Amino acid sequence: MFKALAGICLLHLTTIFFLFWATIDDAWWFTENLYTDLWGRWVMENNDNVWVYMDIPTSYRKDYLQAVQAFAVLSCLFAVFSLCVFIFQLFTLGKGKRFTISGVVQLISCFCIMVALSVYTDHFHRDEKNGWYGWSYIMAWFGWLLTLFTGIMYIILRKRAD
Repeated sequence: MFKALAGICLLHLTTIFFLFWATIDDAWWFTENLYTDLWGRWVMENNDNVWVYMDIPTSYRKDYLQAVQAFAVLSCLFAVFSLCVFIFQLFTLGKGKRFTISGVVQLISCFCIMVALSVYTDHFHRDEKNGWYGWSYIMAWFGWLLTLFTGIMYIILRKRAD
């Protein structure tokens, strides 16, 4: 039983790591001379391999950008809260009961990162043909997949009667 709980907690911590990494790191979109994330943009100046930080361009709609930022941060917070609720439920939940609250909070985290990724995909970089999505964007999708998996797992999981 201890190995199963350790594995579940490790999986949840991995999920939290992916979500935080994707939200904080600076690799959501790349081109030959710039890369961008949710908070800023780095541009190579004069081909002398010097990267300069710039604000997000005004062509990006502020309301969509702020929605992506807010939902990404909320996803991280809900994932951490879900882990805390899971650990609390380990000690207070009756035998044979389900970890429903942990699962619902984790699924809310899943919903938040899904909204952030969907808005980012739909409203940013649509007309830019010479760029590609970076590893932070991909890590956010892995985070979404793991939050979905752990949320469903928590809802199905029962506390053993041992």
